[in-house]
Amino acid sequence: MENASKALIIAGAILLSILIISLGIMIFSNARGVVDTNTMDEVAVTTFNSKFTQYEGTNIRGANVNSLIDSLIQNNLTNSGDTSKQVTLIVNGDVTGAGGPGWSGTCTSTTAQTSSTTTGKALTGKSYSVTVHKDDKSGYVDQVTIGKAT
Repeated sequence: MENASKALIIAGAILLSILIISLGIMIFSNARGVVDTNTMDEVAVTTFNSKFTQYEGTNIRGANVNSLIDSLIQNNLTNSGDTSKQVTLIVNGDVTGAGGPGWSGTCTSTTAQTSSTTTGKALTGKSYSVTVHKDDKSGYVDQVTIGKAT
């Protein structure tokens, strides 16, 4: 009878240890899922921002500025329902040699949604300065400023 009670105590200890190990594995896998979600969010932000940050600099040619404007328009059209992904285009008034209405001043996201003729075109022979601003909360690019090259 003594051996039977010892066997039951050992079996209970084994079951309890298996339960504790299973609980630890479950907590670990749930915590890992949270980390993976944050990593995926960072990848999405980086992918979104790369459409605009690749044009950032002080001596950007007019053809690249035009590509940036087209990317911005396409982005605002694609993400028209998501205000956190709308990007505002600001063109400094001292930029010379650009054609089209609306080239100097601020073009809001709705203005920049329509077409590149609304925002104007940069001259391909000129150089421009492009700066990108990111939203502090989301990390997404929310504003692109085009100015005269320094």
